[in-house]
Amino acid sequence: MIVLGMGNDMIDIRRIERSLERWGERFINRVYTDIEIEKSERRANRAASYAKRFAAKEACAKALGTGFDKGVYMRDLGVVNLPGGKPTIALTGGAARHLESMTPTGFVARLELTITDDDPWAQAIVLISAIPLEYAAIMKQVT
Repeated sequence: MIVLGMGNDMIDIRRIERSLERWGERFINRVYTDIEIEKSERRANRAASYAKRFAAKEACAKALGTGFDKGVYMRDLGVVNLPGGKPTIALTGGAARHLESMTPTGFVARLELTITDDDPWAQAIVLISAIPLEYAAIMKQVT
């Protein structure tokens, strides 16, 4: 395994709450994917849910080494949950292209995400690694 990047972000949930109050759907639609919106709107504390996802996007942009520059936009990074509930990040657009360009030939990239909140804070950590293609194929057969 090769570590390609790591990012961490922490945000005050009240900051996201103020953005939701001030900008509403304009803010939501500019920052979040449809899946993230659907998930967060079902939560009792929607601001905390949106804040965790915001922190995950920031952490992932740091792990990519781009920030929100070089064609990487917030909606290119979407928090999704695997069937068991574990969160991960799906990359599209410029973020996906950048990840592909930083992944060595013969390897496949893996993204690990952990998110948490403890009012008034939300935090995310992203680890991007690469494993050899043959190892990835073996892991697929086992799971």
